[in-house]
Amino acid sequence: MTFAIVLLTGILLAGGVLALVTAFLPVTPHLADTLNGLNEPWPEHAAGRPTAAGASRSDRLGGWLHRHSPLPLTARQRQNLRIQDRSVAEFYGDKAAMAIVGALCPGLVAAAWSLVTGWSPAVPGLVTLVGATIGYFVPDLTLRRQAGSVRSDASEALLTFIDLVTLERMANASATQALHNAANLSDVALFAQIRAALERARLEQRAPYPELRRLATQLNLPELTDVADTMQLDESGAALSGALRARLRELRDAHFTQAQTEASAVSEGMTIYMTVPALIFGLIFMVPPLLRIVTG
Repeated sequence: MTFAIVLLTGILLAGGVLALVTAFLPVTPHLADTLNGLNEPWPEHAAGRPTAAGASRSDRLGGWLHRHSPLPLTARQRQNLRIQDRSVAEFYGDKAAMAIVGALCPGLVAAAWSLVTGWSPAVPGLVTLVGATIGYFVPDLTLRRQAGSVRSDASEALLTFIDLVTLERMANASATQALHNAANLSDVALFAQIRAALERARLEQRAPYPELRRLATQLNLPELTDVADTMQLDESGAALSGALRARLRELRDAHFTQAQTEASAVSEGMTIYMTVPALIFGLIFMVPPLLRIVTG
């Protein structure tokens, strides 16, 4: 029994040292995998940014898991990944990592406890399977829990983008130049998405407005469609600064109203917890007289 525990401890230490060494080793991507990743179509194989299949071991593992997973991503999950500028391979890499952690930690504890107490060998296997299943779905729950805050951040980033475009237009930049200059001023996820859409339109030698509308549909941001429609008025010679400032004012008011509604909902939800202590104190004062009446 002691020898088995010592052997298990040695295996764990050796695995930890090997994991640390592997984490700090430089990774050289395979040329064939990189070229295949660059040639992949945009909407079907990438949810956020196009990632080469050989970028890292976790991405390769995530890509393999995505191709062989029986549970495909939902449209809402793809939308949340796009708005965070995350690839499907990265997301499935997180799922694989959490599944491994969820399998190893409870499994090793159950195995050590089984060696000490003499449990059946099937118990550690069952615990490992349950832990791997729970760990596999942890990134889904995290993505769903962060969806509201991520979308709120994207709305704020879009308001900032419109403000920057307005300033560029006031500096006598053309509509296309204003969009490019404003998108290059930040590296947040939404700015990166807009920058990629504008770059695709430039390489295809087309107007950027259809790409912005397509991006607005993918991210479910109708405000971005309004920006594209407003900026397209430049082709007819309309003055855009006033229209952009008016639209920005409307969007900020709508965002402020939504934030107030959410804050009011949170405050109303907290009233339940505020009434619980009052109910407890009321029961403390009411129980003795009731007991005296019942026992009298």
